[in-house]
Amino acid sequence: MPALPPRIFSDAEWERIRAGCSRGRSGAKWIARCRGDVLRLYRSETGYGIYEATFVPTADGGRRIARALVEGHAQRYRSPSTEYDALVLELVVSAVLLDEPADGLRAAMTRLMRAASGVVDMPSEVVEHSILGVLSARPYAPTGAVGRGAHRPPPPPPLP
Repeated sequence: MPALPPRIFSDAEWERIRAGCSRGRSGAKWIARCRGDVLRLYRSETGYGIYEATFVPTADGGRRIARALVEGHAQRYRSPSTEYDALVLELVVSAVLLDEPADGLRAAMTRLMRAASGVVDMPSEVVEHSILGVLSARPYAPTGAVGRGAHRPPPPPPLP
């Protein structure tokens, strides 16, 4: 993978990443497994391994991703771009394994997906759900959304 996420993860974050590999998360589209310094991310729907990232210690403490691989078999995964893969890798680690809001990464992913698809008003929640499988804590109620799975705001409290 030519593009790597630039983030330096603290030692505590690395321990949380490793701990996150052993627990599942309801609704997530990713399964994480760690062996030594290598994190492998699998799509939960298919079981296919999509990303493999090797974390190495930095001179100032913490860890960075020094090497990453992405599935190259087109029937299992078709990569839109190296920028996309680096962003998804960091977003899954940050949002799914570290439970961070990752607002900057989410916004960057939305911009990238809007540009790639040509749908300039694509809701960020749609992008997030398609990649992460879980929605952010931000409520989303599109105008006129009805039918199965449509998010509806809670009913107003009863009048006194």
